[in-house]
Amino acid sequence: MATNPNRWRTIDIVIASIVAVAFGVIFWAWGLLWNGPADAIPLPGRAVLYGMWLVPAVLGALIVRKPGAAFYTLTLASLVSVAIGTSWGWTLVVQGPLEALGAELIFAAFAYKVYNLPVALLAGATAGIVASVYDALVWYPGTSWASMRLPYILITAASSLVIAGLGSLLLVRALAQTGVLDRFAAGRSRALV
Repeated sequence: MATNPNRWRTIDIVIASIVAVAFGVIFWAWGLLWNGPADAIPLPGRAVLYGMWLVPAVLGALIVRKPGAAFYTLTLASLVSVAIGTSWGWTLVVQGPLEALGAELIFAAFAYKVYNLPVALLAGATAGIVASVYDALVWYPGTSWASMRLPYILITAASSLVIAGLGSLLLVRALAQTGVLDRFAAGRSRALV
């Protein structure tokens, strides 16, 4: 009897959870930066930092390479950040999974078989678009589309492409070189990542 390649192994759940918890803590610190020193950068320019919040979706999918990895990792990271305490509170219970779906849909569009640079960039950018459209509608409803919302969406998408897309791929490559991902396809195909 053949095993289902899309079935999550215990190691998949453990590693995705470790990544999620680590990023939940990073989110808390990133929120302090966003609302602290970075607050000196007016919106929409501050959106250049946004991509960090979307790294777990792309990183989780690049490591685990199974359906639901992007969704699981970012959703859990969002819940951890809520448990620690963020200025956005329980709204992240909705926003985190929505952002994760943006990345998840890209990996699904490639049938969970392609985990290269273009797909990682597209997943990061798409998650950024979903996140920033949500923000534009929920957090900045009274602002101008021309001077705030559209530039915010474009800057967030670019930030997410670079930080979440490229950054996650580079992080996976670095981790693969250490051997810690040898139990994953990402670690066994070091040259392909």
